[in-house]
Amino acid sequence: MRAAFPAVLAAVVVAVLAPVPVTAGPAPAYVPAATSWTAPLPGELAVARPFEAPAHAYGPGHRGADLGGAAGTPVLAAGDGVVVFAGMVAGRPVVSIDHADGLRTTYEPVEPVVGAGQQVARGSPVGTLVAGHAGCPVEACLHWGLRRGGDYLDPLLLLVVRVRLLPLRDR
Repeated sequence: MRAAFPAVLAAVVVAVLAPVPVTAGPAPAYVPAATSWTAPLPGELAVARPFEAPAHAYGPGHRGADLGGAAGTPVLAAGDGVVVFAGMVAGRPVVSIDHADGLRTTYEPVEPVVGAGQQVARGSPVGTLVAGHAGCPVEACLHWGLRRGGDYLDPLLLLVVRVRLLPLRDR
């Protein structure tokens, strides 16, 4: 029994030191490099409500970020991909795009100008923002979501600038 203790301790240390995922479940929080992504609304982003990871798959949380805007504002594809859905869900217009690395972004409420099966490029219009998002403190809010499989991720992580420090070299 004592021989197994170091292995258990090592597993505990790895679990404690591992990065905390922003998803419910065991999926990693990795998102591709920021250079391949752009904000879904033009101008400076105003986060009205941030992402709140659920404790478990069906638990409470906010599975996206609400971005304040104005009705009629163009909504842009955050990255290159293929539109997999553009239509109504529970009475609200939604656009969903599949991207590389198994990522899917969603945008609502958005009156689509694209259709399912259409390829889109980063920064290209996918629709216009519609007013009527419940709980929005301004004229209109875009609910921007990000998933990998069934795991919700914080879409704002797509926009984080990553800094890589290089070692100093002797001169």
